[in-house]
Amino acid sequence: MPMYERSASTEIEVIDRWDGGFGWLAHPEERATRASHAIRGEDGVWVFDPLDGPAVDDHLAELGEVAGVAVLSNFHGRDAAAFADRHGVSVHLASWMDRVAEQVDAPVERYDAPTGEWVPLADSGISVRTVDPTTGWREMVAYRAADGTLRVPDMVSSTSEMTVADERLGCYFAHRFAPPKDAFADVDPERVLLGHGRGISENAAEALDAALDDARRNLPRAVVSQAPTQIRGVVAAMLD
Repeated sequence: MPMYERSASTEIEVIDRWDGGFGWLAHPEERATRASHAIRGEDGVWVFDPLDGPAVDDHLAELGEVAGVAVLSNFHGRDAAAFADRHGVSVHLASWMDRVAEQVDAPVERYDAPTGEWVPLADSGISVRTVDPTTGWREMVAYRAADGTLRVPDMVSSTSEMTVADERLGCYFAHRFAPPKDAFADVDPERVLLGHGRGISENAAEALDAALDDARRNLPRAVVSQAPTQIRGVVAAMLD
């Protein structure tokens, strides 16, 4: 089973469906379990970190008209350009996202996102925030307070590559040294959508709190059982 499946998707798996959106796995068999999401905003549907696959556009059409594509990680350029071109919209990137900007061959709209501040994602009613959990690492989180939808691209995941013990969500092992609690102190999620893995919709706030509270306590087990695999995954993502 590969960490990342680079061939074209032959069939998607729809996940994380609720009234305001859904997610999908373009390659359910890969170990990285890269997940993409569509969230209905106030101005239309926003697509986050998308990977392409059969029938994705059919599912999007059921949700509404696409208003924009948002990339939340410098390593999640994925198929953002293809979605933007097909739907005639722009890819929205934080001003610090230089790596992904070089990879996206589509109209791009840049916005300032100072670390720790919530800023609006266009007119979507969704807010985004830059988080610097460790030196040399930054990513965005997205939150819609109206229905408690939180999306986290990399810092936490539900996959077996990231969780230990009884965790439903686990931190990347490097973030366990200093769990990014401040990034989530003012959110109360009804659901946590993930860039890797299936989301959490049952007692989501409790699962997120537990992931952050127990991150350091579970660090030794995570380093022993997961660090080598996670490092290989990061290297593979950087080479993409």
